[in-house]
Amino acid sequence: MARHSGRGWYGRVVAAALGVTAVAAATSVWTAQAGQPGDAKSAPGASARQTAPGKSAVSATIAHSSDGGGHAVNITIDDGPDPVWTPQVLRLLRDNGVKATFCMVGPQAQAHPDLVRQVVAAGHRLCDHTVTHDTTMDKKSEAYQSQQIVDAERQITKASGGVRPMYYRAPGGAFTPYSRHLAASHGMRPLGWNVDSKDFELPGTASIVNTVKSELSNGPTILFHDAGGDRSQTVAALRTLLPWLKQQGYSFGFPVR
Repeated sequence: MARHSGRGWYGRVVAAALGVTAVAAATSVWTAQAGQPGDAKSAPGASARQTAPGKSAVSATIAHSSDGGGHAVNITIDDGPDPVWTPQVLRLLRDNGVKATFCMVGPQAQAHPDLVRQVVAAGHRLCDHTVTHDTTMDKKSEAYQSQQIVDAERQITKASGGVRPMYYRAPGGAFTPYSRHLAASHGMRPLGWNVDSKDFELPGTASIVNTVKSELSNGPTILFHDAGGDRSQTVAALRTLLPWLKQQGYSFGFPVR
């Protein structure tokens, strides 16, 4: 699956303010499709990471499967929260009785704590999507990766009123062995995807719907976005897809932990 190019739209806006020096790291590139769905073991030879106080370690392999079983899908929503689009997505999910996983960018969560708490109150799960949405994180130093992941976790947790993210999704799938094990040591399962709706590219509502329908055989975890630009096509696509998925007999779950 293609990554979004460059540092990501959040990175271009706020990276300069962070004052973090980017140092190239000689780490392996792990894409969002690395590993096998539902794997419970860490990568061979990967060093163990100490669990952070008060947080239960989870598997460091990248999750793709659903806890809802073989005919369930996981709806995942990236890059928010956004004051325009997130409320619309939340209404659609509520109206269709669907729970989703929201992969939030730290400063966005910090800016809109009311939306983060609405997400939690509605029974959805939180996911850490870093501070600057840097899709080149796998080329950066471990110190930089740690700052991106841990600072975002802190920002999201504070915005939620104390509810920690349960997953970590690397922007553009830019996982490394280090980032996966760091996230897992903080109780956040690395989260991939099986179906990229391509909504980020604004291809049109019909294209988003057709992409999801045609790629469902790839697996249960579907990627959408509720921020980063005009997400009206995503909202319209979800309005069609959520009832359609139910009509096809799919249930809705969360990514495995």
